[in-house]
Amino acid sequence: MSRYSLDIGRILLSLIFLGSAATKLADPAGTQAYMAAYGLPMTGMLLVAAIATESLGGLALLLGLKARWTAAVLIGFLGTATLIFHTSLGEQQQLLHFLKNLAILGGLLLVISEGTGPLSLDQPSTTASEEVSLAGSAE
Repeated sequence: MSRYSLDIGRILLSLIFLGSAATKLADPAGTQAYMAAYGLPMTGMLLVAAIATESLGGLALLLGLKARWTAAVLIGFLGTATLIFHTSLGEQQQLLHFLKNLAILGGLLLVISEGTGPLSLDQPSTTASEEVSLAGSAE
């Protein structure tokens, strides 16, 4: 099981982004109204960018394709969205969304740190602990 832990974690992380993109596609007018309520301009363009980022990023994570780079892009996207939409921490729902997003950011940082796992389209990458082990054995 531990051999595939990186793959399982990466795949589970991808689901939140793919699901969020699907939700936006299902109700684009509602999503634009939500964005406008927070004072964002050009909600049509932002909606398209959000759907593209979440769907392409989610798919790349799911497949393990350029997962470290993808995770970095998604960190920027999710960090920005969190700071725009989920800072009313006195409201229970907003606090839960804020904490959920922090957990997702943590998972994405693990993808950057540890790589993709053996079931990815990219070459399985060495983990940070394997790099330390390899460096130690070369001496």
